[in-house]
Amino acid sequence: GDFTASIVRVALGFGLAAVLGVPLGLLSGRIETVNRLLSTTINGLRAVPGICWLPPAMIWFGIGIKTTVFLVAIAAFFPIYLNTLTGARLVPKTYLQAGAMLGVSRLRAVFAILVPMAMPNIIAGLRLGLGISWAYLVLGELTGVPDGLGAVIMDARMLGQLDIIIVGILLIAVIGRICDRLLFAAMRLSFKSAARQP
Repeated sequence: GDFTASIVRVALGFGLAAVLGVPLGLLSGRIETVNRLLSTTINGLRAVPGICWLPPAMIWFGIGIKTTVFLVAIAAFFPIYLNTLTGARLVPKTYLQAGAMLGVSRLRAVFAILVPMAMPNIIAGLRLGLGISWAYLVLGELTGVPDGLGAVIMDARMLGQLDIIIVGILLIAVIGRICDRLLFAAMRLSFKSAARQP
């Protein structure tokens, strides 16, 4: 129950961050107007310490899954966005121009040229984002939610059960590591299958 609740919260928050961070990062990396529009706001928000988002999140969403998902999503978004932006910027224009000369449409070029070439940075951003997700999951679950690994640690602290706290911390570390390896394997697999397509 606690394990499943935590996994669901991380999956939702991280998924939301990835769905927003990767496309916005690609757009900002290749289109200067988009970059100018987004960079000031995003860099400003990034400067705000993560724990500062907890009070407004609790006012907006109350105590529960929404607050935790929001904290995870906002924390994971920044490394995903910034690494994707860097990866998109590093792709030489000549590659995209060569694709256009060969009749590759702009949309096809995004998936056939831009994304594969930016993939090392995208994967790095996703892995960083996933690591941060677990830290902010615990922060969100310390707010009084009834279930989750963070809630177990909080309850154990109130009861002075140091052994339960240590087990909880180790469990989060192990699950975080497994999730990282699964993400890396999934990205490599999807990258290979995309590269095989004509």
